[in-house]
Amino acid sequence: MSEGMKRKISDALDLPRDIILNVPRVIITGRIAVFVENHKGIIEYNSGWIKINTSVGIVCIKGENLLIKTIIADEITVEGNITAIEFEE
Repeated sequence: MSEGMKRKISDALDLPRDIILNVPRVIITGRIAVFVENHKGIIEYNSGWIKINTSVGIVCIKGENLLIKTIIADEITVEGNITAIEFEE
């Protein structure tokens, strides 16, 4: 099914696009936490950055004293002093 068709279905059924399109949802809480939903795993992790694989590329969270607070099948919460969030292809 094309992406355009998925968007139309999402709009018609009033469903969140991230669910229909299988894209990550990134929620930022100030500079202290980042929540990533619909991830495909962790690529790299240290206290200065965390690279998370998603269906549309890599989400790179940069900062200081970064810690993976929670991780389950498709959700990750990162806490620390967040300085940047980058999206890589």
